[in-house]
Amino acid sequence: MKLQTQRWIDRWVGQALCVVVSLWARWLDGAQKSTMPANPRHILVILLSEMGSVVLAGPMFAALRQRYPSATIHVLQLKKNQEVAKLLGLAQPEHLHALDDSAGLGLLADIWRVIRVLRALPLDAVIDCELFSRISSLMSYLSGAPLRVGFTPHTQEGLYRGSFINRAIPYNPYQHITQQFLSLADALDDASMPRNKAASIRDLPTDPGLTVPFEASELQAYQQKMRFDHPSLAGRKVVLLYAGGGILPERAWPAAHYASVAQGLCAAGYAVGLIGLRDDALLAQQLRAQIGSEFCVDLTGYTRSIRELLMLFHAAHLLITNDGGPGHFASLTPIQTMVFFGPETGRLYGPLGPRARVLESGIACSPCLSAYNHRLTFCDGDNQCLKRLQSPPVLHEALHILSQ
Repeated sequence: MKLQTQRWIDRWVGQALCVVVSLWARWLDGAQKSTMPANPRHILVILLSEMGSVVLAGPMFAALRQRYPSATIHVLQLKKNQEVAKLLGLAQPEHLHALDDSAGLGLLADIWRVIRVLRALPLDAVIDCELFSRISSLMSYLSGAPLRVGFTPHTQEGLYRGSFINRAIPYNPYQHITQQFLSLADALDDASMPRNKAASIRDLPTDPGLTVPFEASELQAYQQKMRFDHPSLAGRKVVLLYAGGGILPERAWPAAHYASVAQGLCAAGYAVGLIGLRDDALLAQQLRAQIGSEFCVDLTGYTRSIRELLMLFHAAHLLITNDGGPGHFASLTPIQTMVFFGPETGRLYGPLGPRARVLESGIACSPCLSAYNHRLTFCDGDNQCLKRLQSPPVLHEALHILSQ
């Protein structure tokens, strides 16, 4: 199903359903107060959005496991994003639940199937990590959990999600999303409202709290395979470039800037690998033609899974990337990272850890994507917030990182 179709359904159908469910919940539940049991049995986390947000939610999962060691954690995701949850072991495979949004009728069938599974558990609590998605809000109520935690716009302009979330946390557009995820976990034990007045003071975690174990022999074998498949990488430090914009092309730093940086890196004695999905192959071919160096190789489609992507990060020294999943996955490995932000901001969505550097221009209209506008920017495609980040300073910083 196309992204615009999903947005239309969520806006009109979702809004109407939220009204109906809110009236139903008010009549059925009344003034009933729900509290977290001392030893909860089942907790559901709804995390439908991009795969990179799973890494940013890592500290929240760690907090839940520490606070409720006897509880079974369940995770509800879109099917296309579930590979990361399996790899990171967010929950046991039988406790990972998926919705397939590729077709409308299939999505409805999945919703019905998942609801039946969740209500049979039964759940003690549900945490809805989506900002203003109405389908996740509705799923939190239909799951049957008596305690429902999620974001609310409160008095701010925002997307209406109903009034049936009984631990509604004001969304804070000035705080990193990882800290807000942690506030959702805190809200399970505290019914104060607004939640942020009673919340614990938390620094931004420096570690995602997630690991993917690799055997040294496995990493060595992958590195040997990579250099066998691409001999020009041998004997040189490898820099990976992700120039694709994914589903939001306005997040991409200009391709010409990437080509300029790659030329400088190759001239300085480093090798460059252009990474991305197979859909990014044409962009990689165009970049290689501009770069004109044998030490620049096309690695788009080379990794067949997120696990292989992490092994590729282990084999390289620096990743230069647009805002998106690769920058967050890199925080699970030793690689140094430089991430471009513009339509969105690193202050809210920057990768965790000391090895990530966020690059932003800070012009007046940046950031322009937010939970309030459904990530529909008023930018006409001329993303000056990224174009004004020139290539010479980026190359200079990259060379400084590599020299260390």
